[in-house]
Amino acid sequence: MDEMTATLLAIGLVFVLLATGVPVFASLALAGVAGVVMVEDLDFALNRLKAFSYTQTAVYLLTVIPLFILMGNFAQKAGVGQRLFSVARKWVGQLPGGLAIASVLTSAGFAATSGSSVATAATVGAVAIPEMKQAGYDRRLSTGAVAAGGVLGVLIPPSVLLIFYAALTEVSAGAMLVAGVLPGLLSTLVFIAGIVVVSKKIMPDCHQTQPHYGWGERFASLGDAWQVIVLFVVVLGGIYLGFVTPTEAGAIGAFAAFLMLLCSRQARANLGGNLKDSFRSSISTTVMILMTMLGAGIFSYFLTLVGAPQYIVEAVTTVDLPPLLIIGLLLLIYLPLGMFLDAFSMLVITLPILFPTVQSLGFDPLWFGILAVKMCEIGLITPPVGLNVYVTAGIDRDTPLVDVFRGAGWFMIMEAVTTLLIFFFPVIVTWLPANMLG
Repeated sequence: MDEMTATLLAIGLVFVLLATGVPVFASLALAGVAGVVMVEDLDFALNRLKAFSYTQTAVYLLTVIPLFILMGNFAQKAGVGQRLFSVARKWVGQLPGGLAIASVLTSAGFAATSGSSVATAATVGAVAIPEMKQAGYDRRLSTGAVAAGGVLGVLIPPSVLLIFYAALTEVSAGAMLVAGVLPGLLSTLVFIAGIVVVSKKIMPDCHQTQPHYGWGERFASLGDAWQVIVLFVVVLGGIYLGFVTPTEAGAIGAFAAFLMLLCSRQARANLGGNLKDSFRSSISTTVMILMTMLGAGIFSYFLTLVGAPQYIVEAVTTVDLPPLLIIGLLLLIYLPLGMFLDAFSMLVITLPILFPTVQSLGFDPLWFGILAVKMCEIGLITPPVGLNVYVTAGIDRDTPLVDVFRGAGWFMIMEAVTTLLIFFFPVIVTWLPANMLG
């Protein structure tokens, strides 16, 4: 069978399997194997793929993924989210939409201890949503702020998705993590500004019911944020200064979070159960990520076998369009994918095709990586499969799912603003990595 027909049939098979409810990793793997068989034969496929699972996953860099996830789980059980929200509400609670702003700031802080978007949304939502409900906040704003705040977990380091991108593209994992700092702060600031604007329009008097705290109380409350500061300095500071590799930083961070868990009175009351839950969650999430990487890796191998990336690179580089416009059009591919796939699947499907094009056009891979992750963020709050929206709706069962999506829609606009700023001003991404000491 000719390569073009095999490629079209394999891509069609992916969508058919997904439509019938087959998991993403299995759909990609089956379609990839079928494609290889169509182009070559079954013996060739079995011979080439017999050690594929080992070679794809037995990578030293990937050990940082379970370490970062474990660190986040330990921090969650240690009550970091509750303390951060208490600090944030004392600083910004009196502002228009102050509690929603506090939830975003809490998400940003918790993201510095956890690389998971879902964990960030679930942890912050459990604390912030009841407070906003009691204060009479518009439910669209309260749930949208939590769902959108959760996406900061995949951008602000330590981010599992940034490590995943580095592993797929073979760029520096340390530089990739450092590159996420300023875009993460920018996203947080844009969210805060957007919440103020939306709050003044839909609930102008809500902020007047919040207590005002003096500067002394505000500065004193910063002591409750010491855990986040310690983990951020240990992990990112060590990488930035060149003292540790990302994997070593993950191990040190996980151990530091474990000590915080032991020091928490609330966590010690059920220490065995908290440890069991943390390890179980870390294992299941890691397996999900690796299986997704394996399945999509098989499909990517098929695409490479038929020369799809090379064909696209040649086609794109000969098009009479500005290179920056080409990158913008490539990024738009993530919008429809984000409606149906998770972030890991999107990256692992698209990068084997898009990344060679980015390199051939001479763009910075760190800059493109942050943009790709930003597009994946938008997918996490986009209907019909916005994972963070469903997590948030599960916390606030009184709010209809459609209202949660409407609330998240405001933040999709804010995300678009941030993405455009990063797109046109790459220095936001590249400045910190360029000044790393390691």
